[in-house]
Amino acid sequence: MKFQGTASYVATDDLKLAVNAAITLQRPLLVKGEPGTGKTMLAEQLAQALGAPLITWHIKSTTKAHQGLYEYDAVSRLRDSQLGDERVRDVRNYLRKGKLWEAFEAEARVVLLIDEIDKADIEFPNDLLQELDRMEFFVYEINETIRARHRPIIIITSNNEKELPDAFLRRCFFHYIAFPDKATLQKIVDVHFPDISQALVKEALELFFDLRKVPGLRKKPSTSELVDWLRLLLADQIDQAALRERDPTRAVPPLAGALVKNEQDVQLLERLAFMTRRANH
Repeated sequence: MKFQGTASYVATDDLKLAVNAAITLQRPLLVKGEPGTGKTMLAEQLAQALGAPLITWHIKSTTKAHQGLYEYDAVSRLRDSQLGDERVRDVRNYLRKGKLWEAFEAEARVVLLIDEIDKADIEFPNDLLQELDRMEFFVYEINETIRARHRPIIIITSNNEKELPDAFLRRCFFHYIAFPDKATLQKIVDVHFPDISQALVKEALELFFDLRKVPGLRKKPSTSELVDWLRLLLADQIDQAALRERDPTRAVPPLAGALVKNEQDVQLLERLAFMTRRANH
């Protein structure tokens, strides 16, 4: 079965080709792109399209590679031995399975999402090379090798906060999700708001792209933030007329808290509005 997107996820032809190529090659698909461009949602929708379970491993700055395999709780075992608990006879009672172990022992093929891998330290990707390559790992506490029953489809996302090691990159199929053009964004909006006024969408998209073009903006608004903003415009019954009458001397558009997410960008927009007001006097 080829991935063709879903009713609730607009996938470009390039993205569909990348997903299907990674599945064919049996390699992890490394997806980069601006935050909010649907990288995480890709794994969710791929699992839905294939009818496969989704296992998600959210990576934090403190996450270590071995946590994806398993963790051995030696402290609990020592405490239980002091209390005379019979559980201490079986070390398996103190092994906490990680997301890779879950994916490897699954009864059917799963989609495994390793989300925001660039948040972890630089050695994290290298520490998973063998496990992702061979689809197996060794558990020393029970002297056993855990092998994948069915090779999972692996989606790895990155926001480009850190460069990933070359050895890791060689083992992945890479795709960069470019920011959608206006036509693609229109399709995304139509999926989320099938009954929305197209006049409102037209004005909102123009204002949205104008905001993204502001020079010096630290964080450009993303696709997901556009969807949130449109939802608020509808909830507050703000029509296209309020957006069409864009006043360059106003700092930010209506309900811009959904689009502008830090004080530096708000201050930048306020300075630009102030300069515009001065130029008009």
